[in-house]
Amino acid sequence: MPLLILDVSWWQFLIGFLLLHIAEGLTMGLVFQLAHVVEGTNFPVPNESGQIEEAWAEHQMHTTANFATHNKLAAFFLGGLNRQIEHHLFPKVCHIHYGKISVIVKETAIEFNLPYIENKSFLSALRSHFLTLKKFGKEAVN
Repeated sequence: MPLLILDVSWWQFLIGFLLLHIAEGLTMGLVFQLAHVVEGTNFPVPNESGQIEEAWAEHQMHTTANFATHNKLAAFFLGGLNRQIEHHLFPKVCHIHYGKISVIVKETAIEFNLPYIENKSFLSALRSHFLTLKKFGKEAVN
């Protein structure tokens, strides 16, 4: 449709299409990696019957992490996905409420001795991700 409406040639459209998808793919890939493959998150293995032997909400707390939670620009552009813990626990709640919800979730996690994994910035989450990949690489070789 844009090719029919806009005054651009097919190759300009193709370049724009590819650049958009590369940018979006990189963004989404980074968000999901920084929210799940960082230090402190668990990677549980199902039992023989294919079940994970922990409660759903507890599983979310063990396998999910937040990053850059005080960065309003990140929250805006990522639609709150930098607060993956709250996103997983409350998927039908609008992300603008995650900040207030996170206070309650964090207190509850402490009360029930559950992890609340959080990297203060994008860069600290990226560093944690690379350290986790390095650890997995060493484990795979040994």
